[in-house]
Amino acid sequence: MSLSSREMLARLVAFPSVSTVSNLDIIHFSRDWLKSHGIESHLVHSPEGDKANLYATIGPRVEGGVVLSGHTDVVPVEGQAWTSDPWTLTERGGRLYGRGTTDMKGFDALALALVPEMVQAGLKRPIHIALSYDEELACRGAPSMVRAMAETIPTPAAVVVGEPTRHAVVTGHKASVQLRTHVKGYAVHSSRIDKGVSAVMNAARLVVWLEDAMEKNRRAADLNNPFEPPYTTLHCGMMEGGNAANIVASSAWFYTDVRAIPTESPMDYLEQYKAYIAEVIEPRMKAVLPETGIVVELVSDVPGLRPEEDGSAERLMRRLTGDNGTHVVAYGTEAGLFQKNGWSTVVCGPGDIAQAHQPDEYIEVSEFEAGERLLRRLIADLAA
Repeated sequence: MSLSSREMLARLVAFPSVSTVSNLDIIHFSRDWLKSHGIESHLVHSPEGDKANLYATIGPRVEGGVVLSGHTDVVPVEGQAWTSDPWTLTERGGRLYGRGTTDMKGFDALALALVPEMVQAGLKRPIHIALSYDEELACRGAPSMVRAMAETIPTPAAVVVGEPTRHAVVTGHKASVQLRTHVKGYAVHSSRIDKGVSAVMNAARLVVWLEDAMEKNRRAADLNNPFEPPYTTLHCGMMEGGNAANIVASSAWFYTDVRAIPTESPMDYLEQYKAYIAEVIEPRMKAVLPETGIVVELVSDVPGLRPEEDGSAERLMRRLTGDNGTHVVAYGTEAGLFQKNGWSTVVCGPGDIAQAHQPDEYIEVSEFEAGERLLRRLIADLAA
């Protein structure tokens, strides 16, 4: 059985593998495709069993290979104005439209479609394909996959996370944590707010603290820092609380993400945030009613990618792409998880991140074809 890269992309796009549902259909398809070419896959299931990561090795089981890493999940299409079916690959004007074409089934399709060429190439060092679940949900799937790979595959020389960079070799991105803050207040009629504790108003004070901390970072930013923006950001993206306009709110919650530049740690901001809660906000609340308080939950912790000194992944991809620029990105990827395991890692893949998560998401045909040529150069390199 053979599929061209474009045919493979059409197959992958047709799986509506939104992060909120199971990805087992696309994982089982990938497993069966690899099996049809004599390649054994290993699945690492989610705790609930409804999702799975997949990894497989093509070539000899020796050290010095290359991991090609991609995620199988995509973001939803609801509420977006698509001009074609998001689950059907459609070509218009030199572009291939469909959910995930850029982020990041384009890279996944190239890696899978070229498996027959990898098998036939007589690789002297292996290619490891790694496909994860729930990258779009704070990289929930990849940690278990990386742990399993570390226990079972020979140490690779390089990991290439194929997020869309237009084949720029990205060597750094911010670390991030996501927090859920729950404020427990005390409800009374709003005419006697002096007897109550407003969860909403105290939550608002916390959100202002976050914004003030970010503004302090903005004013002190090093303009030579290559990140955009060149400072650590603190952002509240979701918030809810209260039951009625004339009732002091008994409950409120909100989500925060902290995205830290490599010289800082998001966990340090978490500790400062907790200290402000414990020293300034909670004492006022508990003075009215001791049962009130604030709980901060760490939802996710995604490590950043740090530039490596003479990193083998960077050397390899610069040689194969010809890119000698310095590139970092503000968004997060699974790259930091591989690097934290001690494996040299870069982010480099086809497409433009500006198209990710957008209605009428597309990858340019020229970018897709450039990605195919790049992987063929990698195959030749590992067979030499």
